Amino acid sequence: MTTPAETGAAGRLDLAPAPGAVPLPRMIAAQTGYELRATLRNGEQLLLTLIIPVVLLTLFSATSLLDLGTGRRVDFLAPGILALAVMSTAFTGQAIGTGFERRYGVLKRLGATPLPRAGLIGAKTLTVVLVEVLQDVVIGAVALALGWHPHGDPFSVAVLLLLGTAAFSGFGLLMAGTLRAEATLAAANLVYILLLAVGGVVFPLTKFPEGVRSVLELLPISALADGLRQVLQHGATLPGKPLLVLAVWAVAGLALAARFFRWE
Repeated sequence: MTTPAETGAAGRLDLAPAPGAVPLPRMIAAQTGYELRATLRNGEQLLLTLIIPVVLLTLFSATSLLDLGTGRRVDFLAPGILALAVMSTAFTGQAIGTGFERRYGVLKRLGATPLPRAGLIGAKTLTVVLVEVLQDVVIGAVALALGWHPHGDPFSVAVLLLLGTAAFSGFGLLMAGTLRAEATLAAANLVYILLLAVGGVVFPLTKFPEGVRSVLELLPISALADGLRQVLQHGATLPGKPLLVLAVWAVAGLALAARFFRWE
């Protein structure tokens, strides 16, 4: 049986094509599946996002190479390594991968599809979140084996990780969508090394002079590491300053990426 909408003026069945894009959530889900498979098949990405954080956690927890002050090493290091994992996935890995996708024309082809910029950014951010779940499980298991005793509210941890992911993802995509692939590769690795050194990941920011420390605390990696320590090491709930810093970085990064990201 046909409905009136399916018949023409003369009562004949209307079989004319009705082209149109699928709903945006379905497009994002399909792109997320592709992004996730590509990431998990990339050995270099896994080295950056999983192996290096685990090696740093194990090395500095089991040795006295760094002076971390009072307290147990693993209790200080584990939150910082979780923050590093977010940065390595959401910023460094995503910026480099997306930059070369843009160079080789992958993004140009995506630009010819109904998938909008916001949909691509959403799919890549969702992929990062799924990879980070794997990272958190592995890093958490290693830290527990090393004697880590986390405290605090899991909801606060989740909010911090999501805000950190949004902040790093936005600026990673901004870099990948505006610079040449080679420049993105160099800049992303340089930022990774600098933030690892001065972002309070593996040693306290108290080692820096007070004026410098005040500036470094406003970096997204510092805010994320500090917020996770406040929750997991000291039992705080929704630490205000780290959340505010991350929220500002997240809004700015995603807005700039959506505005200036170029497909080619």
